[in-house]
Amino acid sequence: MVSSAVLAGLAFMFSASILLQILACAIYGNWWPMLSALMYVLVPMPCLFFGGGTTHFLMSRDGGGWISAAKFLTGASAIGSIAIPIILRHANMIETGAMFIEFTSFFIFVCTVLCFHRASLDDDW
Repeated sequence: MVSSAVLAGLAFMFSASILLQILACAIYGNWWPMLSALMYVLVPMPCLFFGGGTTHFLMSRDGGGWISAAKFLTGASAIGSIAIPIILRHANMIETGAMFIEFTSFFIFVCTVLCFHRASLDDDW
């Protein structure tokens, strides 16, 4: 079982990521960067639907149609989280500062997911 201190740290990191997401929109008065928050919702869905709610299958070499589909969808939604701010900046719909705040938010979000994955691998049960 993951300790309560680890869970509190993960909750803080996730909250900081969402705060940066909102700040990227609020500081520049433009809510287009919230499109990448949609991708934050889509990233864990393949794990929930195809991986049985765990992240263990992402690091395995096991194949199979559904496992491969889950790995592809996870990767595609993660790349979409990076691509959306770049596309919006290229179309001059958001400012450069908002794009970099989005990247920072995504970096913290990815660190949170990796820390959760590492903590769940250390489970004894």
